[in-house]
Amino acid sequence: MTDLMKWFDTRRSPMDVIERLFEGDLGTSAIRVEEMVEGNTLVVRAELPGIDPERDVDVTVADGVLSIRAERQEKTEQKDKDGYRSEFRYGSFVRRIPLPSGVQEGDVTASYKDGLLEVRAPIPAEEQGSGGSKIPVTRG
Repeated sequence: MTDLMKWFDTRRSPMDVIERLFEGDLGTSAIRVEEMVEGNTLVVRAELPGIDPERDVDVTVADGVLSIRAERQEKTEQKDKDGYRSEFRYGSFVRRIPLPSGVQEGDVTASYKDGLLEVRAPIPAEEQGSGGSKIPVTRG
């Protein structure tokens, strides 16, 4: 987990922090995600219920950043003439996640099932456990 935090802490720009504050954690226009490392793969799961992944989701990688964009269209069907209440979020949603250095755009995959988008990004071997190189100690 500390390796995962290191990648994101060192790559997070001030604009990303501000955006995450206002759109991600406090606002209504962000996509909730969970990030983890499974073996040698970064896995990002995003909550996107009620959308068509082929039509309403755009996943891109550019300059070491994974961008997930989604749009949910509001369908108003009032079955009761006394009123209508909805707490669902509609509109455009975006989430940007810095990737570990060395991730190749062509190796990133995405799948959608049961309202969850899962993006997998293989981490290059030299980035795994990047605790540095071991230096041999010789007796002198």
